[in-house]
Amino acid sequence: MGYTVTFWGTRGSIPTPGAHTARYGGNTSCVAVSGLPEQLVILDAGSGIRPLGRELSRAATGPMNLDILLSHTHWDHIQGLPFFQPLNTRGNSVRIYGAAQTGVPLERILDRQMDPVVFPVPLKALAADLRITEVVSGSFEIDGFLVEAFRLRHPGTTLGYKLVPAAGGRTIAYLTDNELGAGGSYDVPADWREQLVRFLGGVDTLIHDGMYSEAMIESRAGWGHSTPEQAIGLARDAGCRRLVLFHHEPEHDDAAIDALLAGARGNAAMHAPGLAVDAAMEGMALTL
Repeated sequence: MGYTVTFWGTRGSIPTPGAHTARYGGNTSCVAVSGLPEQLVILDAGSGIRPLGRELSRAATGPMNLDILLSHTHWDHIQGLPFFQPLNTRGNSVRIYGAAQTGVPLERILDRQMDPVVFPVPLKALAADLRITEVVSGSFEIDGFLVEAFRLRHPGTTLGYKLVPAAGGRTIAYLTDNELGAGGSYDVPADWREQLVRFLGGVDTLIHDGMYSEAMIESRAGWGHSTPEQAIGLARDAGCRRLVLFHHEPEHDDAAIDALLAGARGNAAMHAPGLAVDAAMEGMALTL
């Protein structure tokens, strides 16, 4: 089975619109995976989900059935959800999957961001049929894919996802907001990295956090993010064919990301020959 992966939001922490981020994009995390007609899986609901929703509504010829996988509920991964147009259309079905946070149910978290004190339209007023399902590490099936979830090293309960086409084909993994270095204290086992490498076994394309430069990571250890070089090491160990650096630092303009990408490709040429390395750009589409 072939499918397309399209990047609608590539930025971390906060939207950064403007001429200085025009090439790589200023919207926060959102990736769409589409295969067969009427099949769409959405990874995260940052501000990038707003233009995605606008395009889906423009092209729709009937009711839509959509699946959204949330890596976690930090603001930059859910802030676009209230502005996702398909939620405002009766007859559409939207299923959201993600983890609870420190005992707070996922539905309550999403409801709180649309509380009347901060947003005019409550979650329950949306016209679409909305179903929210809590998931933990493990596997489940949605819309033509076997989805496998894995706990990442990031503050709060954060999940990485592997999408395996049910009809066969190349596998993709989405691991944003993940700290591969030694910083931080996380509720993961001592052999977490070895388990992660096994989890990524057979993955063709890895989308991974590459937020910080090597110089930045020294002062931001424990913040839950990685460097391009660390992501390259993981992709190499897991035998991935392609790495896409994601969740760009909001202070990095296009020129800074160009420099990080050039350095990452040089690193890969030395330490992971054969690994293709790209930096996610808004509008970039990959065919697998």
